Amino acid sequence: MELKKISSRVFYYPHQPETDRPMLAYIKGEKVALAIDAGNSASHVDEFYKALEIEGLKKPDFTVITHWHWDHTFGMHHINGLSIAHHKTNEFLNQEIAKLSDSAYINFLKTDDECLGREYAENKRIIVVLSDIQFEKKLTLNLGGMTAKIFHMVSPHSEDTVLIYIPEEKILFLGDSTSEDFFNDGYMDKEKLKALINLIESMDCNYCILSHADPLTKSDLLDYLISILD
Repeated sequence: MELKKISSRVFYYPHQPETDRPMLAYIKGEKVALAIDAGNSASHVDEFYKALEIEGLKKPDFTVITHWHWDHTFGMHHINGLSIAHHKTNEFLNQEIAKLSDSAYINFLKTDDECLGREYAENKRIIVVLSDIQFEKKLTLNLGGMTAKIFHMVSPHSEDTVLIYIPEEKILFLGDSTSEDFFNDGYMDKEKLKALINLIESMDCNYCILSHADPLTKSDLLDYLISILD
């Protein structure tokens, strides 16, 4: 699979539904390269880095995590550079680390989630780590010629949701924030969705990037989200 280009400085490695691999993004600053999400395994990270190498891009210096779910974090032990996550993300990951000491829980994960079972077939080991850097509300990175504004946001999907805004490119990365809560029987909290819609409406962005979809224009995403409220 090839790396896709949104602009001359923003790239993404497309999502892969068969193993629930999310899109992995790459922002090329003059000083620092930032990746968005760590993928669901070491193999996922290796594929991403190979695609970067083919395009002549260096490995990321930092990787920011959008939320704690396995497909976004189980590759974090294998990344280059430092990882960044919200403090609640680390709280959830700490709980996962404790649970993974029980082989019965590992077997449950592999049988309960077909995608995880395929990604971790043949007794491939699941490794979960905490981020190197954590924050409470927001964090701004000067990448060199570009800024990454990283901030926590209310979301119907997960309480540790983090969004990343690149103002110079007018691109907003939303992770899985617009989706329902799969750990609560697929419940869609419409009040939280309204708050997210209001935030998106207020942002000066042309593109909105979700982790399991192709890039969308701001207007297309808002049209879709507003339809969910009806």
